[in-house]
Amino acid sequence: MAFATNTTSATRGLSEDFSAAIYALLQRAADYRAYRRTVRELSALGAAELADLGMHRSEVRRVASEAVYGKSA
Repeated sequence: MAFATNTTSATRGLSEDFSAAIYALLQRAADYRAYRRTVRELSALGAAELADLGMHRSEVRRVASEAVYGKSA
């Protein structure tokens, strides 16, 4: 009687974990820069231009956040 066993490792190497962490950090930084740029550009618009877009000045940060990070729950 013969037995066969397949063993797979679910763990990643340390270098892959480090690379994933660096990638996540760089992605967060890029997202934040995009958020700040969007806030800056929307804040530069006048009240009439914001109204044309269907928004009020008080909504600039929320709209920028949704544009970059997606809708929050």
